[in-house]
Amino acid sequence: MSNIKTIRMIKDKIFLFFVGFLTFLAVVPLFHIIYSISVKGLPIIMERGVSFIVNPLSEGGIGPAIVGTLMLTILATLIGIPIAFLAGAYAYEFPESLIGRATKVLLQIMLEFPTILVGTFVMTVLVIPMGTYSALAGAIALALILIPYVAVYTEEAMAEIPKIYKEGGYALGCTRAQVIFKVITKMAKKGILTGVLIGMAKVAGETAPLLFTAGGLYEVYPTNPLQPVGAIPLLIYTLVQSPSPEDHKIAWGAALIMLIIFLSIFIPIRYVLKDDIKI
Repeated sequence: MSNIKTIRMIKDKIFLFFVGFLTFLAVVPLFHIIYSISVKGLPIIMERGVSFIVNPLSEGGIGPAIVGTLMLTILATLIGIPIAFLAGAYAYEFPESLIGRATKVLLQIMLEFPTILVGTFVMTVLVIPMGTYSALAGAIALALILIPYVAVYTEEAMAEIPKIYKEGGYALGCTRAQVIFKVITKMAKKGILTGVLIGMAKVAGETAPLLFTAGGLYEVYPTNPLQPVGAIPLLIYTLVQSPSPEDHKIAWGAALIMLIIFLSIFIPIRYVLKDDIKI
């Protein structure tokens, strides 16, 4: 018996070693990316200071691109979240209906849909008829990318709530809308918020759909959603194609700012998942 126990302990240690080693290999690229961007992007930010994040591109800054990214992300969130929430709630409430099943399938397809095709679609239906690139067109393209993430997380979060709470709401005389929006939504808020944050982090770093919709604006701050707008990912894409070392330095600095924005959106998920649901 002692030999069998020893063999099991050895196998267990070997298994844990391989799991730990493979986990290490999985996270090494992530830390390498963060390290590389920080090492190459921090010097230009330290060199130029606040001017790098407030000045236009002609003065060696990325201020308009930062504001454009925030504008696009906020507009996409405002446009996409209501639609996504209603789609997720419908898929949860009517899972066996034809429309409910079709909604689930469509959301799964949209999760894997090439984002560049979203950009070409919005360009066809909005940019060309308007005759100009605009923040609105870019935001709509990003909203189409955000919707499936929020909707899927909404549906899954609601589905995890025990049905007894739903039945209890009906027993108290609540309508279907009251049960969904006041009972189920409140209990599933952690999962829904996680989907919102992941969707926002996703669209904040998108480049492909903006190539056909945003247009790019890096010399003045955007003020009108019906006019062209710049974005950090789009600016990085433009700068890395330049042969100028100075443009490459700006691109690395912009990448670090983009990383900071991404982490500032994504890190709260860690605390959302850590805390218990409070009703």
